[in-house]
Parts: sequence; structure tokens; C-alpha cells
Amino acid sequence: MHTVVVGTSGVTASDVLAVARGGARVELSDEAVAALAAAREIVDALAAKPEPVYGVSTGFGALATRHISQELRTQLQRNIVRSHAAGMGPRVEREVVRALMFLRLKTVCSGHTGVRPEVAQTMADLLNAGITPVVHEYGSLGCSGDLAPLSHCALALMGEGDAEGPDGTVRPAVELLAEHGIAPVELREKEGLALLNGTDGMLGMLVMALADLDTLYTSADITAALSLEALLGTDKVLAPELHAIRPHPGQGASAANMLAVLKDSQLTGHHQDDAPRVQDAYSVRCAPQVAGAGRDTLAHARLVAERELAAAVDNPVVLPDGRVESNGNFHGAPVAYVLDFLAIAAADLASIAERRTDRLLDKNRSHGLPPFLADDPGVDSGLMIAQYTQAALVSEMKRLAVPASADSIPSSAMQEDHVSMGWSAARKLRTAVDNLTRVLAIELYAATRAVELREGLTPAPATRAVIDAVREAGVEGPGPDRFLAPDLAAADAFVRDGLLVAAAEKVTGPLR
Repeated sequence: MHTVVVGTSGVTASDVLAVARGGARVELSDEAVAALAAAREIVDALAAKPEPVYGVSTGFGALATRHISQELRTQLQRNIVRSHAAGMGPRVEREVVRALMFLRLKTVCSGHTGVRPEVAQTMADLLNAGITPVVHEYGSLGCSGDLAPLSHCALALMGEGDAEGPDGTVRPAVELLAEHGIAPVELREKEGLALLNGTDGMLGMLVMALADLDTLYTSADITAALSLEALLGTDKVLAPELHAIRPHPGQGASAANMLAVLKDSQLTGHHQDDAPRVQDAYSVRCAPQVAGAGRDTLAHARLVAERELAAAVDNPVVLPDGRVESNGNFHGAPVAYVLDFLAIAAADLASIAERRTDRLLDKNRSHGLPPFLADDPGVDSGLMIAQYTQAALVSEMKRLAVPASADSIPSSAMQEDHVSMGWSAARKLRTAVDNLTRVLAIELYAATRAVELREGLTPAPATRAVIDAVREAGVEGPGPDRFLAPDLAAADAFVRDGLLVAAAEKVTGPLR
């Protein structure tokens, strides 16, 4: 099994995906263990002094003014975990919780948190055993970290609360730890706070969304090319020299992808109606501009994610010179903004895809295709209601594009008077990514049918390969009305699993 070694300098996006989705094992580097031990010595020395130090010998948040005596500090750390494990609502997906745990371990191993090596090792042990704490949908404001979600994870380290075992069954965490020979930890000074105070949930969801959107943006270039071909549009607008004079990198990449997919098509540029087009509609002609802007948004979000993956997010932090200093690095604004930005870009990509689909179904704008791509229009409804489904998905995505990060609700008796809502931004982005997959699947379903209805004209080799592959995957072609939901589900899986991109790339080579 693949192993990810966690050091002091952060992790990569591929590390997060390997652990969250691939079940990779986690190990601590010798460098990380040494850094953990060195930082712990600093915390222990400060804990022995009579002067109060935030997070070490004080209360938390609005209660930070109270100095906590040594005999109560273990109880203090245990209490912060128990009281902050206050999430409600549906369970969060396993991959999100694994990313959350792994990214908290990443910060712990930086040597800036003061957590003991044995606590970090127990965090790795839980991941390696496939034990996933139960984390709930609501409880994070994205400031002072993803507090409730991280608290539910810390609770499992203490042998409390519920967790899902490797077999998928939810049981008391103490039973799962015992079965895997893992001793519950007894938290000491600063450790409870250090386990709760980070942007790890929103960052993990950002990393996974970026990976999914990478595939979806290439998928959108392919479905747009199929729609252009089915509508007998012109590929001249994809010429590299046109995009070179407006040098946005994403736009050039999308145009190049579409041009590669359409190479040697006999459908592009034909006119089968009485009013030949001078120009294609915006949803066809401007596909690279819209998808390209989204690609550039991905690039910006990826840069933010890379910076955050290299960061140590905690409060207070242990500095190499021995100071333990309070800070505001836990604020989720940098991550929250790009999560919202991605939701906006995804909604617009879905919107333009839906407009192309609608054009394929409208006999007045499809240039010779049957109404709704039906076999016997009137007797058959064809894909009329598939477009309704697509429109409903797009409408929801527009609502999800309203930014969460523009909101703030003060908390902790006005000590935490401005929050990022980054966790909420991440949760709605996950829904938007799922919906975008479905929207593109419906465009794929309509466009492949429409191309096959263009009898006597030969599609491009790449689009032919896509049509053949999607049919082999169980998505049926033109014909009389049938139960559509299974076809749409198969098309969804075809896009979601990366099979659409793989089918095109067998002809085109790697797309951008």
C-alpha cells in the first residue's frame, strides 16, 4: 500500500488525495518526531512557570483571562474537546474526515503546536486503522479553525464518541481503538486546543474539489465540442491565433482541447437550413472563453491551496526561539474566498452547458435535428424532461454560487467577532461539483444522440470514440422513448469516473 510520510514542511495535494480517497498509510518522519519533541519541551517549560500563557495555562476564547492551576489542566484539555464536539446534522463523508485528520496531523508535525510525538502517532494510527470519527455537517464558522469537526476527531483520539470502523459500521470509538491496539490519549497542556484550531476541513474539501474540477473542465471541453459538432457549428473560432490575441491561459487551453476533439470532423461548418449562420450562438462560440475563465480560477485556487498545505495553522504557535505567541492564522478567509469563487465558476460552466443542450433540443435552433431529439415527435417526448432535470441542477448551482464568505456571525461573546464561513463555502462547493457532473452528463447524453442523428456526415475520430465508449458503458443511443433515469445515471458515472476524458484522449492524446 502507498505510504505518505509527513515531515515538518507540509504536504502536497496528491498526499491529501492518497490518504483521503486512496486509503494510503501515514508515517511520521524522524525530522517531524524531533520537531514535535523540541516544541513540547518549550511548552512544558512554560507550563511550569507561574505566569499565564494562552492555551497552555489559561482558558480559551472569551474565557482566556482565567489562569488554570496545574491540577486542572488535564481536565481543561479534555473539557475543550468534549464541549467543542457540538456538531449537528448529517454525517460528513468519510473522505472529508480523513482529509481533515490528515491535514491536522500535517500541522501538528510542523513542530509549531507543542503536541507530544505520541499524540501525533496516535493520529496516524487512527488513519492507518481505517477508523473515521463521526463528524457532523454543522458546527464550524471557519474561524478559530473548523472547531466542531476537529473536536469530534479529537474526541475519538481520547476514546470517546462514535466512529466508523473499516467495515463501515459506526460504533463507540473506544471499542474500535481497543480492537486495533490503540491506546486512547490523555491530553496535556495545549494539546486539546492544538487539535481543534485549523482550517483543515475547508482545505481538504478544496483540494478534493480542485481534483474533481480538473477532470470536469476537460470533460466540459469535450461535451462542448460534441455540441458544436452536433449543431453543425464552425471550428474556425477555435483557431490558436484568435486566442493568442487575448492571452488568458485557460481560454487557450480550452480552445486547444476543443480543436483537438473536433479534428477531421465532417460535421463542422455545414448548414442545413434556409438561413445560413454568419456566427454561432454565444453558448457555442464562447465556450473556450467561459471554460477558460474557470480554468484560470482553478489555477488561482490551486495556488492558495498550495500555500495553505505548506502552512502551520494553530493558535498559539510555538516559535523556534522559544516563544509561544497568539495569532490570527486560523482565520479561513483565504480558503473561503476561493471556495466561493470556484462555486461561481462551476455555476457558469453548468449554465452554458445547459444552454447548448437546450439548443440541441429546439427544432428552431438546432439546424435540422428533430424536436427534443425524439424518435417520433409527438408520440415520443425525447429528451424534453432530461433538460428539465438539467435546468433544475443549474438553478440550484446558481443559488449555491451566493458566497458564504461574505457572511459573518459573531461568536464567543464577541471575542470571535468576524468569521469566514469557509466550512460552509466548502460544503456547498461539494454539492456544486456533484451537480456540475450531472449537468455535463446530460449535455453528453444529448450531444452524442444528436451527432448520431446527423446521418450521412462523419463525426471526428475523437467524438466517434466517445460515442462508442459511452454506448459500451450502457448509455443507449437514439430510439423510441424509454425509462431515461438509468441512461442518465450511466452517463453521470461515465463523466464522474473520468471515462469521458479517457475515451477522447485515446484519439487526441493528453488534453490540457
